[in-house]
Amino acid sequence: MEMQEGLLTRRSIRRYVKDKKVETRDLMEILQAGMYAPSAMNRQPWEFLVVDDEEKLNRIMQIHSYCSFLKDAGTAIVVCGNLNDQMADNYWMGDCAAATENILLAAHAKGLGTCWCGVYPTEQRMKEFSALLNLPPHVRPFSLVVIGYPESVPPQPQDRFKPAKIHHNAW
Repeated sequence: MEMQEGLLTRRSIRRYVKDKKVETRDLMEILQAGMYAPSAMNRQPWEFLVVDDEEKLNRIMQIHSYCSFLKDAGTAIVVCGNLNDQMADNYWMGDCAAATENILLAAHAKGLGTCWCGVYPTEQRMKEFSALLNLPPHVRPFSLVVIGYPESVPPQPQDRFKPAKIHHNAW
């Protein structure tokens, strides 16, 4: 798949083939792509937690009401920001967003489906994820990426290109 095709055809997937686990090799390559995201001053303040334990996945679905499809996908990646590694206060969020997007695109290129479920900035959700995953105080959960094999091929993408949203030199 060429890059432009991947960018234009990636979609959030909410239906997965049950009991079909993501292969470890694919998962490592996807995480490697996450680690190649740009970051402020190349500080790379991200940390990644792979969750595939059924008990933890069930708890995540209780904490995060918008990821019930996690039960069929069977795997999640929690992207976290390490405050000790960020370039300056609050830069970790942009860096983690870039890493999350790289993960989504790398998974799509492998024929896997993903859905980015936000953890940050919801304080209660962040607190519960931190407790569940035993995160140290200097690590903040940012996003939950549900990952698995899509149950079906998503519909053709709609045209999202809107020239009216492009401005040159000034508004």
